[in-house]
Amino acid sequence: MRPHPALWRFFFCTSIVYELALIFILFQTADDARQLLKHVDKKLGTPLSEKKYGGNCLLYDSSHPSDPFHNIWDKMDIFVPTHFFGWWIKTLMLRDWWICTVMSIMFEILEYTLEHQLPNFSECWWDHWLMDALICNGLGIYLGMITLKYLSMKPYHWRGLWKIPTYTGKLQRIAAQFGPYCWIQFDWQPTSSLTRWLCVLGLIFMSLLLELNTFYLKFVLWLEPPHILNILRLVLMVFAGAVSVREYFQLLDDPRDCKTFGRQSWVMVAIVITEFLVIAKFDYNTITKPLPTHITYFWIIALCSLFLWTVWKFFCNPQCSISKKVEGNLDLNDSQSPLEEEVINQDDSSKENGTNELHHRALKRTP
Repeated sequence: MRPHPALWRFFFCTSIVYELALIFILFQTADDARQLLKHVDKKLGTPLSEKKYGGNCLLYDSSHPSDPFHNIWDKMDIFVPTHFFGWWIKTLMLRDWWICTVMSIMFEILEYTLEHQLPNFSECWWDHWLMDALICNGLGIYLGMITLKYLSMKPYHWRGLWKIPTYTGKLQRIAAQFGPYCWIQFDWQPTSSLTRWLCVLGLIFMSLLLELNTFYLKFVLWLEPPHILNILRLVLMVFAGAVSVREYFQLLDDPRDCKTFGRQSWVMVAIVITEFLVIAKFDYNTITKPLPTHITYFWIIALCSLFLWTVWKFFCNPQCSISKKVEGNLDLNDSQSPLEEEVINQDDSSKENGTNELHHRALKRTP
């Protein structure tokens, strides 16, 4: 296990400590929890001035001849690089272009949905779909897929450090120790069965809830986005989330050998739920603000469409899923190496010769 089992155990233990801290905060009042953070940083405990990204949405503002693109430059902040690198890391974790793209679009829709609750979510249309979804998120996902392709095609030759003659080779070997020992591709196959479909939907739901918790936690606890506590939480979520996704995929892909939900996955689920409970307790009035009418109609139509498609796919037209499974098995058979095919042919021929020999002996014994 790379980089080293001690690293993953450290983040597992840290995630447990973080969960215990969340439970402690959950039983405090909102004001006590905010003042408690002053023991970490004396600058905390004061209300935030939320930045609105909406307002004037002109790409080219002719009323400001000195800087007509000032609306674009005004939107450039810490969230631009975090969007890009965040989706690059998420792609390395999920290893699926479709799931990452769906989650990227879904989060932009959630920002539209919840902009009446958090001013931070109020953005211009081009900020949502051009800067975030297309440029930052899209390029991050694209870079992640290129990285996945490189890691899957890269040959892994491990040698002892003292068997490498050059100092450059030794340094490269030390750096490789912090990378993967080998690379496993994820094929989630969400539409292959109803169980996998519901499990992938659950993965997307929990991931989006974790994303929303990031914004709501800093809002209710009065934490500035670049504060070290936010950064440490994101680092913990990356490492703990990577292990959780790996455990979750193993449970879906190999149910015979992996029959239980991973312990890191359990802790991550507990963290997401506890964070949401903290948000709901500290600022219940904000998260219960009623949705606008057109947003409500949109989600009713979307959820009904998802439900009807699920019924049609897995109950009214189940043959598509069965045919995909058969095609997958045929692809596995076609991908056998010549040596494997030769061994299989030899086994088949030996069985056939043995059957013929037994039949010949039986004929000799009959009168």
